[in-house]
Amino acid sequence: MSGQDTSATAKVAPKSNRGSKPGERRGGRVKGTPNKANRTLREAAREYTEQALQTLVQIALAGESEAARVSAANAILDRGYGKPTTTIGDENGDPAKIVHEIILRGVE
Repeated sequence: MSGQDTSATAKVAPKSNRGSKPGERRGGRVKGTPNKANRTLREAAREYTEQALQTLVQIALAGESEAARVSAANAILDRGYGKPTTTIGDENGDPAKIVHEIILRGVE
């Protein structure tokens, strides 16, 4: 030991201006640009669309369990018609009214 007390004088790295600010993007793909790997995978999976649909139909018609048949039927309907939307309603089942209210307080 050299007899020096280094505990009080810790070395700190100099401040760097190289980081991204919050919300700032510096690199990578532009937002909305599809990932090339995902595109390749999606194209490969689409080659089996007909077979997958046939399999779902077989399961929906003759699956071993009721849960499997219902799940396959739902998958077929979702692909054919899209997933159903959810409507928020009141106690009578009527669509809910959404009221937007802006209150300005202390504004002169």
